[in-house]
Amino acid sequence: MRARDLAVAYESVRLDSDATAAARLMAENRLPGLLVVDERGEPAAILPASQMVKVLVPGYVIEDPALAAVVDEKHADRLCHALRGRTVGECLSRRATPPPVAAPDDTALEVAALMARDRTPLVAVVERAGNGSRLLGVITASHLLHELLAAGGTAAPQ
Repeated sequence: MRARDLAVAYESVRLDSDATAAARLMAENRLPGLLVVDERGEPAAILPASQMVKVLVPGYVIEDPALAAVVDEKHADRLCHALRGRTVGECLSRRATPPPVAAPDDTALEVAALMARDRTPLVAVVERAGNGSRLLGVITASHLLHELLAAGGTAAPQ
């Protein structure tokens, strides 16, 4: 299996996209994260759902989780207000780096190695030609596992 055969269309957002809309996209589609692209459509980062959740939690609660127990439900229901007026770029971790990128001819093992090394649920598949590039799609860890199990004769029960 080659990366081009494993790549699927996947939701992406731009760095300047609305953070609330991005969170809604993740939630409604139950995605582990979103591919963030720059103005040219090049993969710029991965915004994991866990990072989006972290943006919602006040810093003082992250520092002292015991404080979460004293925040009443009325205030907890307002956590998503933290996303208002923010962009996806503002929600990315300061340590965010460009996502791992596989070439179309990379093997499934090469893609798996990228995921393992970078501890990421997504790998972008990009075809480079001349001065430009084209995003072919994304390979998710769950899709890769599904394909590898099927190829090994140990497909998941239906």
